[in-house]
Amino acid sequence: MQLPILAFLLYTLMLPVTGMVPVLDGLTVGRYPGLSEFDQHLFMSANMFGALLCVPVVGLLSDALRRRRALILAALILNTLTLHALTLEWPYGLYLGWRFLEGCAHISALTLLMTLGVDHARAGGLGGAMGLMGAAVSLGVASGAPLGGLVGGEDALRVPQFGAGLMLALTLSAAVLVRDPPHQEGRNEAHSPLRSLLMNRRLLVPYVFAFADRLTVGFIVSTMSLYLSGILGMSPGRIGLVMAAFLIPFSLLTYPAGLLSKRWNAFTMMLAGSFLYGVVLMMVGFVPASGIVWLMLAGGVVAALMYAPSLVLTARLAGPAHKASAMSGFHFAGSLGFALGPLLGGGLVSFFAVAVADPYPATFVVVGSIEVLCVLALLPVIRSQERKEHAPPESRRPSSQASPQAS
Repeated sequence: MQLPILAFLLYTLMLPVTGMVPVLDGLTVGRYPGLSEFDQHLFMSANMFGALLCVPVVGLLSDALRRRRALILAALILNTLTLHALTLEWPYGLYLGWRFLEGCAHISALTLLMTLGVDHARAGGLGGAMGLMGAAVSLGVASGAPLGGLVGGEDALRVPQFGAGLMLALTLSAAVLVRDPPHQEGRNEAHSPLRSLLMNRRLLVPYVFAFADRLTVGFIVSTMSLYLSGILGMSPGRIGLVMAAFLIPFSLLTYPAGLLSKRWNAFTMMLAGSFLYGVVLMMVGFVPASGIVWLMLAGGVVAALMYAPSLVLTARLAGPAHKASAMSGFHFAGSLGFALGPLLGGGLVSFFAVAVADPYPATFVVVGSIEVLCVLALLPVIRSQERKEHAPPESRRPSSQASPQAS
């Protein structure tokens, strides 16, 4: 029963995050006139830099203490307070500081709720559990964009106000409904995400894809949002619909993709989805406003093929005592990508603006090509892993018996 509860909490947790995307202009230059485009991008990046700082720490604490529920409640309380603080008057530097703390709180709750999903997954049901958790996250992101456009259409500050109330309700619900898993045997030896990666270098593959995927998401929610409003002249409501066209099919197909990863090769699914997703991004700057919705719809379909398999691979490769550390490494890589996405987008727009009248098409090509190049660079690693997985049992037996003999 815990898995559906955790999925609902994850869904709700994501609503305020993407709710701010359609009203990004109102939350930045609307409150602080004269901000540069780079300063506007910092509003999105500050959140993720907070996540970068906190996600390794919370993974270590969780694996060491095995008390995920208490840490989740603390993170949700902090998330409530920081969202409320964004509705108050601050100098822009302090305003970004509250965004930084909001990122700390949000990523901590997200990582630990997803780790609890791994804890409660039944044997053989990891693909379905991770598909359900991933679907809840992506559906929350998909719902948050149009909801933010609706709530903040007249006043952008209503979005963080609504978010603070929602997080307070979520905190109370989690206090009643969330349960830690039964005590697991074994030492509570905590590993940092970096040490987990060094101990199992196959984690590098889902980590690299998490970084590249979230880099493009950070680009979409900042640079693309500004492109839709500033260049194509779309309203907040229209921007929310464009984001929903991408995110709704993405969220609805994440759970089936998680189930398919039990039958299909997860590496191959991640490879195909990432390549097609990169191609879609490269086309955005060349499509008229009337065609953006359909292109983003196609992008959402292929994106589901890459997200669920990356979660499943991370959970499979994590040791039983280091699940939170491995999952926090996944979110650390993703948070780093998300933090750099707005900065990369703002930097590319400024760079190409010197040479061409419309810098956005070239910017979309560069960012989309990152996904394609990532696939090409890791293709030899993925093929090597596939050969190992399909190797006869006899060829793998010596390495699998080495550990018992050594002990």
